[in-house]
Amino acid sequence: MRRPVRGASTSTAVTDSNSGQFPLVAFSQSEVHVLADHIIYAVPDLAVAVADLQARLGIRAQAGGKHVGLGTHNALLALGPRTYLEIIAPDPDQPAPPVHPFGIEGITCGKLVGWALACDDIDHAVAEARSHGYDPGAVVDGHRVEPSGTVLRWRATRSARADDLIPFFICWGGTEHPARSAPPGLILNSLQIEHPDPPSFGPLLMAIGANVEVRQGQAPALVAYLSGPNGSKVLR
Repeated sequence: MRRPVRGASTSTAVTDSNSGQFPLVAFSQSEVHVLADHIIYAVPDLAVAVADLQARLGIRAQAGGKHVGLGTHNALLALGPRTYLEIIAPDPDQPAPPVHPFGIEGITCGKLVGWALACDDIDHAVAEARSHGYDPGAVVDGHRVEPSGTVLRWRATRSARADDLIPFFICWGGTEHPARSAPPGLILNSLQIEHPDPPSFGPLLMAIGANVEVRQGQAPALVAYLSGPNGSKVLR
């Protein structure tokens, strides 16, 4: 995240001391801290995408597990101490739901489709966002079953949509953060949003404490700038 969105005056970015760690963002009146938790790369076939990203980035993603009932499975790459890349695809071993998360049933090639902000108190973060004019949606429980059988649990808002790229809140509670066990070696240097109407994003992003640059673009897009064994790369 390079600089505040134009007109952003209700939050303050705080640089984290960990190399590769996304900046912390605090609501100016509340001291609710949020952090860029993960970015979501949707693909039609998980195994093919893992091999492709290994060739491009120089590190092989580790199997994450299954989202039982949602019809998806994933693989992970760490992007810092508490930030990671989630590669998500339809799971052929599960019944297809009416609608997959992030609209991935229509994906024909890899694409960044969403991102999450981690917070230590998700209920407080939601209340603060609503007080600033944006409703992140209801908080629901989520879980994923790892290949080892371990169940990871979290709480997250349900507001994320593939078409607007507004992040959702997530809180891991007592669960170990996935970035700690994901393969290391990549750094997320910056994250940007491209949109035909950048000013329309300012109030929404600042309502949730997301200090991210929005640039003019022909179509909505999430753009991640990474560095790793194969040098600097762009994922979008």
